[in-house]
Amino acid sequence: MINLSPEVAGLVMLGLVVVGVLLGFPLAFVIGGVTITMGTLLFGPKTASWILYSRAWEIVGSPTLLAVPGFVFMGLMLGHSGIAEKMFASLYVWLGGLRGGLAITTVVLGTILAATVGIIGASVSALAIIALPAMIKRGYDKALASGAVCAGGTLGILIPPSIMLVIYGPMALISVGKLFFAAFMPGFLLSALYIGYITVYSFLRPKMAPAVALEERAVPLLKKTADLFLSLVPPAFLILAVLGSIFAGIATPTEAAGVGAVAATLLAVIYRHLNWKVLQDVVLQTLIVSAMVMAIGAMGFAFVGIFLRAGGGDAVTNVILSAPGGKWGIFAVVMFVVFLLGYFIDWLGILFIVIPIITPVGHELGFDPLWFAMMICVNLQTSFMTPPFAYAIFYLRGAADPALGVTTAHIIRGVIPYVILILVALALLVIFPQIILWLPGQMIKPF
Repeated sequence: MINLSPEVAGLVMLGLVVVGVLLGFPLAFVIGGVTITMGTLLFGPKTASWILYSRAWEIVGSPTLLAVPGFVFMGLMLGHSGIAEKMFASLYVWLGGLRGGLAITTVVLGTILAATVGIIGASVSALAIIALPAMIKRGYDKALASGAVCAGGTLGILIPPSIMLVIYGPMALISVGKLFFAAFMPGFLLSALYIGYITVYSFLRPKMAPAVALEERAVPLLKKTADLFLSLVPPAFLILAVLGSIFAGIATPTEAAGVGAVAATLLAVIYRHLNWKVLQDVVLQTLIVSAMVMAIGAMGFAFVGIFLRAGGGDAVTNVILSAPGGKWGIFAVVMFVVFLLGYFIDWLGILFIVIPIITPVGHELGFDPLWFAMMICVNLQTSFMTPPFAYAIFYLRGAADPALGVTTAHIIRGVIPYVILILVALALLVIFPQIILWLPGQMIKPF
C-alpha cells in the first residue's frame, strides 16, 4: 500500500478518469479500472474488493433505479408508434406560415416529445428524420435547422420523465418525484428561450428561415384543428398516466415507469405500429441502455467510495469552499466545474462521480437541495451540445440524411446560441428560484 495525501489521491483518481475517457475507452471500464487499481494501492486488495462490492451492490439494488428500464422501454416504444410524425404534420400547418415557423415547430415538438420520451437519442433522432429535411428543403439555413433539432431534442433529458432525474435522485438522496416536478418549469423556460431566439433571428434574417408557402398549408380551419387535437391526445394520455399518477400520490416513479411502458405499448398497438420486429428492437435497446446505465452506476458509485475513503471528498469540499466571493462565488465555481466536465466526460459519469461529492457543498452553503440539484441538471444540458462529448451532435450527424448536406461544422455552429441560452436560463433561475420550487410544493404526496 502507498500513502498519498487526500489532495493528491483525489487529483490522481479524477485525472486518470479524464485521461482514460479522452483516450477513447468505455467509461464504465475506465471508472472500474481506476477504482480497482487505486483502491488496491491505497487500501489493499481486501478492503478495495469489499468497497467495490458493497457500493456496486447498493446502487444496482436501488429500487428507484428500477425505473430506468421502464422509462427507456416507454421512450423507445413511443418512438416506434408514429406519434411524432403525426404531431409534426399537425403543428406544421399551424406554425409553418411564420418566419422560422418550422424551426419553432421543431422545438415545440421536441418539448412535447420530452414529456413523453425522456431519452435524448430517441428525441434527437426523431427530429432529425422528421423535421430536419422539412426545414432544409424549404431553404432554411443548415446551422439554424441543426441547432433547433439538437436543442429541441435535448430537452428530453430534462423535462420528465427523464432518465437523468431518475439517476440523480438516489445520488443526492432527493425524491425523484420532486425532481420531476421541479424540472418542468426550467424545461419550459428553455423551450421558450429557444423559440424566442428563433423568432428574433428569423425576423432579422428572413432569408435564413422563410415562411412555408400558403398552398402547402392551405388546410380548412376545422380540419387542422381536429388534426392538432387528435395528434396531441396520445402524448397527453401518456403524460397523465405517468406524471399524473406521481403528482397525485398514486404511484412511485418506479411504478409509474411500468405504467408508462404499458401505455406506450398500447399506443403502438392502436396506431398499428407494433409488430414482432419492433418489439425485439425495443427490448434489445432497453437491455443495452439499461445495462450501460447500471454498469456505469455500479463502477461510479464504487469509485466514489474509494475517493471518499481516501479523503478526496473533504479535499474537494475544502478547495471549493475556499473560493473567493462568498456562497455565490463558490456556487459559480461549482457550476463552472460541472460545465467544464461536460466537455470531456459522459453525463452519466458526471452524475455518478461528481454529484455525491458536490451535494454536501450545496448543503454546506445553505442552498435548497432541490434548487441546487436542478441547477446542476440544467447546467448538464450544455454537455449534450459541447464537443467533443456532445451526444446531440453525434445523434443528429448519424440520423441526418447525407443528401441534406449537413456537416458537423453546421451543427456545431448551430448549437452555440442554444448553449448561451442555457447559461441565460441558469441566471434567471438564480434570480427567480421559485421557477424551480413552486410546482414541487404543490405535490399531494412526495415520493
